[in-house]
Amino acid sequence: MGNTIKEFLTRLENADNMAKNEIENSIVKIGKAAVPELVDTLQVVRGIKRGVVAMSLIRIGNDSVEYLKKAAAKNSDFEWIAKYLITEIQGQLA
Repeated sequence: MGNTIKEFLTRLENADNMAKNEIENSIVKIGKAAVPELVDTLQVVRGIKRGVVAMSLIRIGNDSVEYLKKAAAKNSDFEWIAKYLITEIQGQLA
């Protein structure tokens, strides 16, 4: 599993928009099992990777919320990002 997310993110480096969308869809299909690694990754990646990881967490939805909260509690620099994503997730449910 862990390698799969890393592989997807490595492929993003040379991806056009269509490939980027396919990669994001593939990550979302993994679902809840991908959340811990995605949240950990989100704290260190930048650029296009960060955007795809963030969108994947939003699309995975409620399964992301608890892990985002835990990560924010441990990393104050990440707190605003986690809060933003949680708001986006919960906003979709309203």
